[in-house]
Formats: sequence, structure tokens, C-alpha cells
Amino acid sequence: MNIQISDIGHMIQLAIAPVFLLTGVATKLTVLTNRLGRIIDRTRVLEDRLRIGPNDEYTEELGTLYTRSHLINYAITSSTACGFLVCLVIAMLFLGDSANIKLDRYIAASFVLAMFGLIFSFVFFLREIFISSRFMRMRHDVSLASGERRTG
Repeated sequence: MNIQISDIGHMIQLAIAPVFLLTGVATKLTVLTNRLGRIIDRTRVLEDRLRIGPNDEYTEELGTLYTRSHLINYAITSSTACGFLVCLVIAMLFLGDSANIKLDRYIAASFVLAMFGLIFSFVFFLREIFISSRFMRMRHDVSLASGERRTG
């Protein structure tokens, strides 16, 4: 197991694409955790307001926030699994190349599973955005309708 400098350069070249993917996944995790933080902050505000007295509007929004938080949690879990699998791919690329072990099938399988994790993460994220947008539209429509009643 005598590794030459050129071999190390070759191993690093093999790992470059997965490292870029890992950077994208890490950035996506930052976006997802920021959204989850905002949801948690809003949930705390509404729960404090509901302690003062019941309010159907706050209760409805709280239900939407709970749904959104579950979807974001699923997206974070899927993205994290994707990141883990990409790290595994990088490690197997180095291990397979340096120790001359045939890991091609494991590398391919791990990469495909990582892509499924990324796909599921985007699906959960998109679903959360749709729910958020729909809730905002509904509140806007209610706001417009109540404004028309006051002026009309």
C-alpha cells in the first residue's frame, strides 16, 4: 500500500464532484433550519397569545405551523441523510482507490440513495412552501373581504 503523490491527486479529483454536492446540501440545510427557526418563533408567539384567551384564527395558524414544521423536519432529515451518504461516497472513493478495493457497486448505490434523499428533501420543502403560500393567500383573501365589509 505505497501511495504516490500522483495517486493522491487522482483520489482528490475523484472526490471533487461529491464535495461540491456536499456544499450545496449544507447550504440547503442552512435554509431549512432557518425556516424551521422562524416557524418555531411564530409558534411560540401564538402559543403565548392563546394562553391569554382562545382565538380561532391563532389556533388555525398554529395547526398550519405544526404541519409546516413536520414537513421541514422531513426535509432536514432527508438532506442530512443525503449529506451523510455523500460523505460515505467520498470516503469509499478514497478507500477504494488507495487500498485497491472494489467498492464501485457500494459507491454507486450510496450515490443513488443520496440523490433520493435530496429529491425527497426538495419534495418536502416544496410542499412546505405550497402550504405556507396557500395560508398567506387565504389570510389575504379574508383581509380583503373584511375590508370590503367595513367600507361597503
